[in-house]
Parts: sequence; C-alpha cells; structure tokens
Amino acid sequence: MTEEEKNLNSTENEAVENQVENSTAEEKIIEAVDETALTPHDEFDWEAGNNLAPPYSQEEFGRMEEVYGGTFKTINDHEIISAQIASLTKSDVVLNIGFKSDGLIARTEFRDMPDIKAGDVVEVYVESKEDKDGQLILSRRKAKLVRAWETIVDSYENEKVVKGNVVSKTKGGLIVNVNGLETFLPGSQIDVRPITDYDAYVGKSMEFKVVKINEAIKNAVVSHKALIESDLEEQRQQIISQLEKGQVLEGVIKNITDFGAFIDLGGVDGLLYITDISWGRVNHPSDVLENGQSINVVVLDFDDNKKRISLGLKQLQPHPWEVLAEDIVEGSTVKGKIVNIEDYGAFLEIQPGVEGLVHVSEVSWSNQPINSREYFKLGQEYEAKVVTIDREERKMSLSVKQLSEDPWSNIAETFPVESRHTGKVQNVTPYGVFVELQDGIGGMVHISDLSWTKRYAHPSEYTRPGEDLEIVVLEIDAENRKLTLGHKQIEEDPWDTFESIFPIGAVHEGTVVKKDDKGAVVQLPYGVEAYCFNKQLKKVDGNSVALDEAIEFMVTEFSRDDKRIIVSHAEIERKANGESKIGLESNNKKKGGKKRSEYVSKGSNDKSTLGDLDVLAELKRKMQEGDKK
Repeated sequence: MTEEEKNLNSTENEAVENQVENSTAEEKIIEAVDETALTPHDEFDWEAGNNLAPPYSQEEFGRMEEVYGGTFKTINDHEIISAQIASLTKSDVVLNIGFKSDGLIARTEFRDMPDIKAGDVVEVYVESKEDKDGQLILSRRKAKLVRAWETIVDSYENEKVVKGNVVSKTKGGLIVNVNGLETFLPGSQIDVRPITDYDAYVGKSMEFKVVKINEAIKNAVVSHKALIESDLEEQRQQIISQLEKGQVLEGVIKNITDFGAFIDLGGVDGLLYITDISWGRVNHPSDVLENGQSINVVVLDFDDNKKRISLGLKQLQPHPWEVLAEDIVEGSTVKGKIVNIEDYGAFLEIQPGVEGLVHVSEVSWSNQPINSREYFKLGQEYEAKVVTIDREERKMSLSVKQLSEDPWSNIAETFPVESRHTGKVQNVTPYGVFVELQDGIGGMVHISDLSWTKRYAHPSEYTRPGEDLEIVVLEIDAENRKLTLGHKQIEEDPWDTFESIFPIGAVHEGTVVKKDDKGAVVQLPYGVEAYCFNKQLKKVDGNSVALDEAIEFMVTEFSRDDKRIIVSHAEIERKANGESKIGLESNNKKKGGKKRSEYVSKGSNDKSTLGDLDVLAELKRKMQEGDKK
C-alpha cells in the first residue's frame, strides 16, 4: 500500500467518526427540547369556537366580498378598454388595465396628447392578452380608428355632420381625415360650383356629410356639397314661395351653356334660355353674356315640384315690331344683314328682332334655280324692297331683284329673234345647255341645236359650264320668261348642199368612229356622220368593218328634214354583181353625167375631189372653222 492510499483511508475514517458524533449531539438536543417545549394547541378547546359570534356583520362581509371581487378583471382580445397611465419613459407609455401584467404603447401614438402624465385614463385596443412571449399587446391608434369608424357609421345612419381636415389631393378628389380615419371627398362633392383647383383646399378644416360607407373595407365617402345644398334648399324653398310671374329679380350669371345661361338668384338657380336673351338672333349666349355678370331678369314661369324657374331678359324691353318705324311699308327699301339661311331663302334682319324673308324666287330675274346656301352668306349686308308686311303677324317678305328693272320687260328689243350674242354656259343637262346672256336673262340650247352634222350623246361632249358660247335667239316667250337659243344656226344649214353631195347611190370613203349593238357611226367627208347597220358592214371576206377602219360606203338613204344619212358597205359589192336595186345613173345625169369618182372623197375631211365648185368650197371652209371652235 502506497503512502497516498494510507492518507486517503485515514481521512475517510475521520469523516465517519465526525458524522457519528454529530448525530449523537442532535439527538441529545431534541430530547432536551421535547422535555422543555410548550404545547398550547394541545390545550386549545376546539369546540368552543363554534359558539363564538362572527367578527363582521353580514352587510360588512358582503361589502368586503364585493371589493375583493372587483380586484378581478376579465378582458378579451380585440376589444376597447380603459387604461390608466402608470408611468412614462422616453419612448413608451406604461398602462395599467387591471390585468396580471401592464402593457406598453409607443409614445408616438400619443402625439395628440402633448401634456400626457401618469394617472391619465385613455382608451386602448387589446390586440392580444398574451403573445408568444407572454406579453400584453395594446394599441391606442387602433382604438382611435375603431371609435372613428363607429362615429362615421353613426353619422351616416343619423345624418349627422362630421368635421375633418383635408390632408392631401388624390385622383378625382381629396383625402379627408375624420377623427383619425381617412375618407374620400370626390371633386364633384366639394362645392355646388365646379372646382378645378383642388390644391386650394389642402390643409383646410371643413364640415362634411357622410354619404356612403363600406363596412367590409372600412371606407367612407363624404360630401361638403351636400351640406351646401341642404342650406340652399331651405333658401330655395323660401325664394320659390315668394316668386310671382312677371317679377323682376337681380341675379348673377353662374354658368353659360350652348342653350342658355344659369342665373343665381341668391340661393336658387334659374334658366335664361337662348331665345329669351334678345329679340334678335343670338348664335351663342357667350356672345352677349359673361360669367359673373349681374343682370336683371323677369320670371317667366316656375314649377314648385320640379324646382325649375324660367327667366327672360328680352322681355324687359318692348318688342321691336311694336316700335318699328312707320315709314317701313310695302314698296319701301330696307337694309340689313343675313342672319339665317334655309333652302327656300334667307332671312334679312333689318333691326334686332325684325326680320324679313328673301325667297329664292325674289333673288334674281333669271329663271335658273338658285341655291340660297351658295348665293347668301351669313353676315352679308343687302338692300331689299319690302314686298309685303304684316305688323300683327310680325312677318315681312322682301325682294332683292325688284330693286333693279325687270330685264324681261323689253326683252324683244334687247334680244330680238335671229339676233346673235355670246353668253356663258351656266349649266349642262342631258337634254341641253343653259346659257346666260346677262344677269337675269338666259335660255336653253337644245342638244339637237349644237351642231348641224354631229349627234352628241350628252352636251358635255361639246361644252362645259363657264365656257363662252355663241348663240342665235330662235324664239322668245316673254310671258313665261323663256328664250329658245341655238348654236348651230350661227352657220348656214349645209344639208341643202349635202343633198347634192350625198345623193342615194353615191359612194364615199368613210371611217367607222363608233359602234353599238345595231350598227356603227360612219364619218363621211365634211364632218358629216352617217349610220350603217350591222348587216351592211359585211365585207367581201365575210368580216365586218372594224372600228377606225376607212372604207367605201354607199348612200342608201338621205333625209334632209331629219338630218339623217344611212350608208352601206355591202351594197357596193351587190352593185358590182348587179344585185343592187340602188342606181347611180339618174343621180349622175342630174350632175351633168359626171363620173362617180368625182363625188368620192379619197382621204379625210380636208381631202376632197369636188373640184372647183365655189359653193362647196365655201361650205367646207365654214364647217372647218366651226370644228376648230
């Protein structure tokens, strides 16, 4: 056994011996105490207590029990309770709600209470009695929001007025703080008059009426206009109850529209319709009135149920027809400006409220139809003659043309029959051309009187509106104011000569210039047009004469009265074969036995084999000049 082991065993033995000695000492102490200890509870008479009276009366006992029961407080999550401020720190407020623990709320939620101190009582919202850390969570901001919403709901249901502060501008309106809750104020509900500058209301404190609430999202819409209207309604009822037709009131122009102006009569609006502004014509109310202008108006009519008031301005002045000058009679001359144009004529205003109609038939002596919308212009000034006037009916008819002499009164002297003139083409129709010789005088050239030799499908093939045209007066109808004119009559009728140039059986070279379903138009020498039917266009090879093809044709029919020539190409072949019944001999004898070749043109219109016949040479010259024109 080592030395260390010996020392360890010696130590353990000493410890055991000490423990035994201590136990013996404790037993001796207990025995000594037991011998000397007092035992009063052993001497207590337990039965004696049942006969003693209670130390408190029943009333006192009930009161103390009530006080003791009041120390217990039951709270629930998401409710509002009263709390006493226990103490304050730099960042928090300690609140006692009578619960097992106090709650903390940041001092930022008490900005509206700068003088807050311990002992003050405030309302708080219990968010949670105990969170995950066992802490009580309170909020004063949510308590204020709940109370604010309850106030808004109560104001909406009971139509109470609330106060709020406009905090900012938003799309379509303003944001209003009502007791800490943000509400929406639409732009149309700010005032009874249209508002464009929303910024001017930011920061203002105003009164509002709650007009709409949404419980789901705790949102509300307020209106300041509703309060104004309710006040105005009282004024309106008072004003309307005192209105009488014919009463003259002073008002301020509130708004101008296309159809009139709204007049503020001091709490109630009336409408001044555009036709009641002036006795004269008014294109737009803004031409006469201005916003903010003070004017006197007369009450024309009002409706208590619909709350409509009709006003008049012109009624404050006498009607212009009543003060119209006595010297304005039938036959007198007046001057004015065009204020309205219709299809049937134009209205000439000779003074505001007095107008006369200038009918289209009283514009010009011409028989040509006149488009009043093209002839007259608004604002133009005219002189006119009074044709009829009815002061009772307030009507007047005027005439512009009667200020000048009727040119038809001496038409036979100015434009006698067979006289030649140059006029301007005014209109072209399918059946002729209307030509104006002078202002108010004109006539028509029928399509058949345009040319001796050509047949036109439409006069526009020969002339256009605005062009000058030479004419001859053929006939005068002064009673119906009509002239019959002719253009071809400027030249002599060449058909007397054509009868000798294009006798039946004569052969000429012609050119097909047009084709239709029945045949073709053939142009002969001197610009004369003839017609050839389809079956007469057949050539020896069986084909038909083509368009623009130049070939010989035989005259088979000549009518001077109808100005018509019928030709045939096939008849030439039949003549050569002795099958044609149309003979040339008799015609040649009439011409002194001249050969057929002397009558046949070998080229276009300016190539002729007529020799030195003076009459035909002169005719050719005139026709060529006519074609050039």
